[in-house]
Amino acid sequence: MKNGFSVFIAAFIALGASWCGFVLAPVLQLGTAKQTAVLNSRDTYPVQRTGDATLGLQVYHANGCAACHTEQIQQDGVVFDVVLTGAGKNPVAVSNLISTLKLTGLTKEESDSANDKITAAGGKVETHLIPTGADIPRWGVRRSVATDYLYDSPVQLGSIRVGPDLADVGARLENADWQLLHLYAPQSVVKNSAMPPFRFLFETKKIGDAPSPDALNLPKEFAPAAGYEVVPTTEAKQLAAYLLSLRADAPLYEAPFTPPQASTNAPANKK
Repeated sequence: MKNGFSVFIAAFIALGASWCGFVLAPVLQLGTAKQTAVLNSRDTYPVQRTGDATLGLQVYHANGCAACHTEQIQQDGVVFDVVLTGAGKNPVAVSNLISTLKLTGLTKEESDSANDKITAAGGKVETHLIPTGADIPRWGVRRSVATDYLYDSPVQLGSIRVGPDLADVGARLENADWQLLHLYAPQSVVKNSAMPPFRFLFETKKIGDAPSPDALNLPKEFAPAAGYEVVPTTEAKQLAAYLLSLRADAPLYEAPFTPPQASTNAPANKK
């Protein structure tokens, strides 16, 4: 009897500790999560979604979109690019120097060395941090972090990529009309798409005195019969709004990167 009670207590403690570690601790941690600062900016991230986008998350969840799409960008590491911002008082010497240097895809030590050499020659440079990995820049510009999901309930991470990752789809494909066309007839905008059409989120109706302002502009092979039009329902618009709200494109302390900048007139490395 004593041995049985001891086994019960040991099992209870083990299960209780596991529950605290895997359930309670994450809940407490996420419960205190809040917006964070964007690097080199006064902005905060993430921004609360609009009402339509918030409702669109529920449409996304209800239709099982996470079964075929992930919302988690992975990152293998970082490299550094050294960017010349000014040639100083000796542009010929600086230009000759940078023609001998590799300035992209560097380690931190290599970028520091190139930075020191160009600075010593009188040039001015910036060091840009560039995330690397198979997901970057195909699906996003940086890895996903917990802050990205602050306003998601439920969080739709997904685990299979039958379709593309959607963590940054609002930045990649920011046209609402494209999103609606893709939902109604995926192959009308992505040839050979494996995505099933979500036509139940749309209404086919007879055209009245004039076409509806939100009627889809479908290619001939996907268009309804003459005299009819396809218009999105409220749920379709909400789902499109949610997809457009997915933008993991802010540099953060826990996921830094250097945003692309407009080109300048400074000499560039051609290697």
